[in-house]
Amino acid sequence: MELINNAAMVLKDSKFAVAFTGAGISVESGIAPFRGENGIWNKYEEKLFEINYFSSHTKEAWEMLCDGFYEATLKSNPNNAHIALAKLEQNGIIKAVITQNIDNLHTKAGSKNVYELHGNASKLTCLHDGSKYSVQDFDLRIAPCCKKCGTILKPDFVFFGEMLPEKDMRMSVEASRNCDVMLVIGSTGIVYPAASLPVDAKRNGAIIIEINPKPSAFTNEITDIFIPMEAVKAMMQIWDLFKE
Repeated sequence: MELINNAAMVLKDSKFAVAFTGAGISVESGIAPFRGENGIWNKYEEKLFEINYFSSHTKEAWEMLCDGFYEATLKSNPNNAHIALAKLEQNGIIKAVITQNIDNLHTKAGSKNVYELHGNASKLTCLHDGSKYSVQDFDLRIAPCCKKCGTILKPDFVFFGEMLPEKDMRMSVEASRNCDVMLVIGSTGIVYPAASLPVDAKRNGAIIIEINPKPSAFTNEITDIFIPMEAVKAMMQIWDLFKE
C-alpha cells in the first residue's frame, strides 16, 4: 500500500502528468497482448500485420483478421483501469493518455486527450483516396470496400512497414517532454519508437511511475516507483485515494 500512497502523492503534486499505456492495461478487458504466453503472435503469423502482405493479399488478410481478432477487439469494454484514468483526467490530474493500443478503450472509458501511436481498430481507411469510415458501417465478414472508389479498406491501425500517425506522434513527443510525471501502465518497453517516449520524459526530469505485474525494460532503467500489480487493482486503489 505504501507504493500506492507514494504514487498517489506524486500524482497529486504534479502539474502536468500524462499516462503511457501498453497492452497490459487491456488484458483485463479480455484483449490478448501481442507477446507472451497467450499472445496474438502465438495464434497469428506476423505477416498478417505487414502492410506489404495486406496490400498483395487483401481479401485473405481480412478473412484472418475477422477470425477472432477483430471481433474480440471491437466487442471489448473498458475496465476499471481505463475508467480510473478517465476520472483522473476529468479531475485535472492526468492531462493526456498516450497509448500503444488500438482497442479504443480509453475513448470508450471517457478519456478526451488520447494520442493513439498505433492507430485505432474501430476505424477503416481507404489507401486509394484517404476516406475514413467507422467499422460499424460494415459487415466485416465481407472485406469492406470504400463507398467512393470501391477499393478494399484497411484497418486504421499501423501495420508493420507503415509510419506512425504524424499528429499523434507529434503530440505524444510534446507531452512526454513537458510532463513532470509519467504513469506507465502495462507496457513491455520494447516496442519502438513508442518506448522512447518514457525515456524522453525521464531525460527531461519527469518522475516515472510504472504499474506492471512483472518488470519491463523500463523498470531498472528509468522507473522511480514500480508497482508490481495488475492494472485494474492498482488503478482502483490509486483512484480511491483521490476520492477521499
